[in-house]
Amino acid sequence: MLDFLGQRLPGVAREEWVRRMLAGDVVDERGDLVLPERPFEGSLRLYYYRTLPTEPALPASETVLYQDDHLVVADKPHFMPVTPSGRYLHNTLLVRLKRQLGLPELAPLHRIDRDTAGLVLLSVQPHTRGAYHALFRDRQITKQYDAIAPWRADVAFPRDHISRLEESAQFFRMQEVPGEPNSHTHMQVLEVAGDWARYRLSPVTGKRHQLRVHMAALGLPLRNDPLYPVVNDLDEGDYSRPLQLLARSLAFVDPITGIQRMFESRQRLCVSD
Repeated sequence: MLDFLGQRLPGVAREEWVRRMLAGDVVDERGDLVLPERPFEGSLRLYYYRTLPTEPALPASETVLYQDDHLVVADKPHFMPVTPSGRYLHNTLLVRLKRQLGLPELAPLHRIDRDTAGLVLLSVQPHTRGAYHALFRDRQITKQYDAIAPWRADVAFPRDHISRLEESAQFFRMQEVPGEPNSHTHMQVLEVAGDWARYRLSPVTGKRHQLRVHMAALGLPLRNDPLYPVVNDLDEGDYSRPLQLLARSLAFVDPITGIQRMFESRQRLCVSD
């Protein structure tokens, strides 16, 4: 692995890779440490922690809703990335929780966008991680989101939105295209207030930006969405317009204990804001 990283990312000196590995700052997609002597594995995603001269401060902190020997359930605020990326390292959910809880092998079992608030499920132990990953792979976990978007009487609800999503020419955006469907969202209206409504969105599949693209395709883009239907990024440090999308609940049968689990975010979206 050391040889691979030295060749793949030559901008970082080999000695620096050794230092990072020995400090526990390089992990694989399973959350396992990558040490200098570890044999190379192809098709394996690696994560490494960088040193940033400055990092944006965030307006809110995460809340730990549940913790046991196998799982951590966190309630993430808007604007906080789940894992290190771009300008964010220490102010990411994973790094903050590792330090706060003293769990160096903690790893997220799924992702939600930096713009999205709500529940994130994390695995404590590598040897039970695969069982929880299988819940998402086999669609054995029920996820529900709340969203604020325009209200249109001519769009009937409840409804199922099924389409094919692919990456657009702008790599950071997804788009609907003709072809065999690969995305499915169940949608219903919870309440209406004037020109806006609060929707319950239940993704059957888990494509990137699926809920945002599906709502925009109906002519109902989510309130404060910086990407759909057009790119309208906030200025750095502007936290005044959070995307109105909340990962509201997660429900599943725990594959280790057999207990029925149900977790719900403490955050709420208000249709009248």
